[in-house]
Amino acid sequence: MSFILAIDQSTAGTKALLSDEQGFITAKDSINHKQYYPAPGWVEHDAEEIWQNVVKLISRLPEQAGVSLDEINGIAISNQRETTVAWDRATGKPLAPAVVWQCQRGAGICENLSEHGEMIRARTGLQLSAYYPAAKAAWLLQHVPGLKQKALTGDACIGTVDAYLVFRLTGGESFKTDYSNASRTQLFNLHTLTWDQEICELFDIPLSCLPQIEFSDAVFGNTLEKLFGRRLPIAGVMGDSHAALFGQGCLKPGMAKATYGTGSSIMLNNGSSYAKPPVGIAASLAWGWRGEINYVLEGNVTSSGDTLNWLINELELVSSPQEIDELAEGISSTEGVYLVPAFSGLGAPYFDSDARGAIVGMSRGCTRRHISRAALESIAYQNHAVVEAMGVSIAELRVDGGPTRSTVLMQFQSDLLGCPVRCSIAQEISALGAAYMCGLTLGFFKNQESIAAWQQSGKVYRPSLTREQSEKLTDGWKEAVRRVMLK
Repeated sequence: MSFILAIDQSTAGTKALLSDEQGFITAKDSINHKQYYPAPGWVEHDAEEIWQNVVKLISRLPEQAGVSLDEINGIAISNQRETTVAWDRATGKPLAPAVVWQCQRGAGICENLSEHGEMIRARTGLQLSAYYPAAKAAWLLQHVPGLKQKALTGDACIGTVDAYLVFRLTGGESFKTDYSNASRTQLFNLHTLTWDQEICELFDIPLSCLPQIEFSDAVFGNTLEKLFGRRLPIAGVMGDSHAALFGQGCLKPGMAKATYGTGSSIMLNNGSSYAKPPVGIAASLAWGWRGEINYVLEGNVTSSGDTLNWLINELELVSSPQEIDELAEGISSTEGVYLVPAFSGLGAPYFDSDARGAIVGMSRGCTRRHISRAALESIAYQNHAVVEAMGVSIAELRVDGGPTRSTVLMQFQSDLLGCPVRCSIAQEISALGAAYMCGLTLGFFKNQESIAAWQQSGKVYRPSLTREQSEKLTDGWKEAVRRVMLK
C-alpha cells in the first residue's frame, strides 16, 4: 500500500491523516493547541507549540496505523488562513505569538489607511480589514522589538501558517507559500499575481520578509530526513477553505461549498477570469493548478462552531455540541430569539469590527432550548447573508466540517438558501483536498475523476419552508444584526 500524509493545521488544533490510493482516509489523529486571549479582541497561538504538534503527529500516526514510513509518498498541507507568524530565518523559532485570523489588533492600522481602501480592494479583492495578514504583520513589525530591523535585513520571515510549516519541515531550505494563501494576505495583486509593492509599502512591510509564491500543485521542497528516514516531497499546499473546495470537487464555475469550522467559509468557483466582487464579498484565488489559476468569491463568517464552543466553555449552558443539537430539536422554532455572535466583530458581508454579540428577542419564557437553537441558526443566517451578498443563485451547496453533523443546522441552512445542501461523508475534507492535490502532482492518483465519485454519496437536505417563510425569518435576523452594528 501507498499513502499521502496530509497535515491540516486549523484554528483549534492540528490534524493528520493518511489517504490511500482511492482517496479514502485510512487513519487520522489530532492534537489541540492552546488559545490565548491577552486583550479584548486579541487572539494568539504559540507557533512553536503548533510545530511540535505537527512533529508528534508525523511520528505517531504511521505507527498507530501500522504503516511503514516507506509507504508514504508525499506530504500535503492545508492550513488556517490569515493567521500570521513571524520567525527567525536562521533558527525557525517564532519571534512573537502568532496573530490569529480572528484577532482585531490591526484595526487601528486599517483605519489609518482608510483613504486607500478602494485601491487596496481593487487590487487584492479584499476589503480593507484587520482580518487579513497585512494589518497583522504591520502590527507585529511596529510592536515586536527588533523585528522590523530583522525583516529589512532578511533575517526574519513573516508568513501564513503554510509558509511557516514548509520552512520548518524543510529545515529552512524552503520559504514558500501558494497562490491561495498569498491571495488572502491583502498584499497580493490579483491582476499581476505578485506581491503588490505599493501596498506593502503602505503597510510598511518589507518584501524581503515575505515568502516566494508557488502554484498549489508545485513541489515546495523536501522534508528533513530525520522526520521520515528519507526526504519526502511536499506538494499540495492550500489554505483550508480552498483545499475544501478542491476536495468537494467544485472544479467548475458556479459550484459552491461551505466549510463550517471555528468560523465559516462560503466559497464559489468563479472560473479563470477575474470579476470585481460585490460589496462585502472577497475575491481571491482558488488555487494554481496545472499551469492555470481559478478565481473564487468568498465570504468568511467569524463565529460559527466557535459560537457553540462559547455556549459550552464560557457560558457553560451545555456540555457538548450533541446536547446543543438535542435541545434545539426539542422545539420547532426560537420564537423570535436571535443570537448574533459578534464576539470579535462581524465578518462578511458586514465587516464591522466594533459590533459585539447579543441575544435579541428574549421573552420571560426563553429557555436554553431557544438559545441553543438560536446559536445553531445564527450559523445558517450568517452563511445565507454571504450568499445573498454574492448575488448568485446556487443550485447546490456542498458542505463540510464538524457542525454539519447537526441535522437542525443543515435542514435550516437548506431552508434559508432554498436549495439542496449536500454533506461530505468526510469531515476532514480540507486535509483530503490537499492530499488530492499532492497525489495528483506526484502521480499517486491517475486523475481527478478517479477520486471524485465518492463525494456524491453524502446526506442531502432539501428545503421544507416556503420562500415567504424563509424571508420572514431572515428579516428578523437582519433587524437583530442592525441592533449590534455600531457603524
